[in-house]
Amino acid sequence: MRSIVYTGLRRIAIGATVLAGVLLCLIVAGLAFRAWDALRAPPLEPWHTFVPDELDADAIDATDWQGYLQAEDRILAEVRREVFRKPGEGAAMPLSRYVAGSPVDPQGFQTDWNRSYVMEPKGEPTGAAVFLHGLTDAPYSLRHLAALYRDHGFVAVGIRLPGHGTVPAALTTVEWEDWMAATRLAVREAVRRAGPGRPLHIVGFSNGGALAVKYALDAIGKDDLPRPKRLILLSPMVGLTIFARYAGIAGLPAFFPAFARAAWLDVLPEFNPFKYNSFPVNGARQAFQVTQALQDQINRAVADGSIAALPPIHTFQSVVDFTVSTRAIITSLYSRLPANGSELTLFDLNRAISLGPLIDRSMETIVDRLLPSAPRAFRTTLVTNSDPSSLEAVERLTESGATAETMTPLGLTFPPFAFSLSHVALPFPVTDPLYGSQPDNKEEFGINLGALTPRGERGVLVVPLDALVRISSNPFYPYVARRIAESIDQMPHNIP
Repeated sequence: MRSIVYTGLRRIAIGATVLAGVLLCLIVAGLAFRAWDALRAPPLEPWHTFVPDELDADAIDATDWQGYLQAEDRILAEVRREVFRKPGEGAAMPLSRYVAGSPVDPQGFQTDWNRSYVMEPKGEPTGAAVFLHGLTDAPYSLRHLAALYRDHGFVAVGIRLPGHGTVPAALTTVEWEDWMAATRLAVREAVRRAGPGRPLHIVGFSNGGALAVKYALDAIGKDDLPRPKRLILLSPMVGLTIFARYAGIAGLPAFFPAFARAAWLDVLPEFNPFKYNSFPVNGARQAFQVTQALQDQINRAVADGSIAALPPIHTFQSVVDFTVSTRAIITSLYSRLPANGSELTLFDLNRAISLGPLIDRSMETIVDRLLPSAPRAFRTTLVTNSDPSSLEAVERLTESGATAETMTPLGLTFPPFAFSLSHVALPFPVTDPLYGSQPDNKEEFGINLGALTPRGERGVLVVPLDALVRISSNPFYPYVARRIAESIDQMPHNIP
């Protein structure tokens, strides 16, 4: 008997050793591939190597809005001096945000939307709103919604989160705690400008959505942190793909200077004036860490009951999202919320588009697989086709605690060329001059990325084709704006 047990244990030990050896070989092979990929990649440009001297979390907590803006001015001046090239000085492409005087040089615009901003209403403010942009993004992405809040009497504060709006290399050293400190600063400034007793809303896009929810949880029971009365989230980064967990390993070869390119997941030309195209490993790692910190905090709040103190949350989310997990938004956030007036708005696939076998068959049932059965503790709205043969859009509404569904025409249509929305599309109207499919040309930013429809052979363009196929504006933005405006108007303007 003793020999049988010994033999069994020995086999288990051998099996574990073999498995560990296989995993080690896979890791070594993966690192070897990353090193090889780094060697054959084009050389890094100055915007991949120059790291501006940003304020860290402690410095941000110790400063005020004016101090943050002064630091921002200094950082942007450093970037201009150290990174920008003159036309003809050997830049990878003339249409670059880092070539002085190029069509996408942010300094040539009437407003440089890489900078933090404040929009103040006419007359006395009725509330305060803070706008938190996404990863690799800039304050530009939420300017339309900030203007909406301003027009409804709110002071709107859009902050440039550390590591953004300057050079992609700034994301190689940033930490997510710096983003949280910037969130606290923006809240302090918005509340100061609005005055006491005014409602506070926080609007977060993508990574900014995670920061918004975490701030709301941080503020529970904290007298020194103003508590928001409502959160508005667009494509919030509540959960990420599993690759982000191990993104740090992918960057290990960069420890050796010859393999510096391995510190980057993407190195691409920078032709977008308000968003990085290149993406460092550390950016993915910090995004994953903030989502993990958020999940841990949600779990603790559920366990101790403080989750009940969260304000109502309204999330706008595409049912398909390559960047964040739609399922995690529902299972890790909404399924944990109390019945506090929260709402989830999902944008369905375009069921009327004729792509036949090109559409993944699993998409036919994606909504049913995502949503738990009614009744739910949160209000649910689904924007979808009125029927599978029509481009007309309807809102299918199920109230919190109910099972009955009502259907209301929206007076909007699905674009005949689009099979779905995307992670990046939700905050932008189709008239947006940079990302819109029908730009109104009231402003010029040197390029319109939303109206491009390139066709041709592979290997010609300097960017991946899927980056151009991804829809970048929201045909249902008027619906988003109307629903947010309703939530603003329903709020009391004086909070005791």
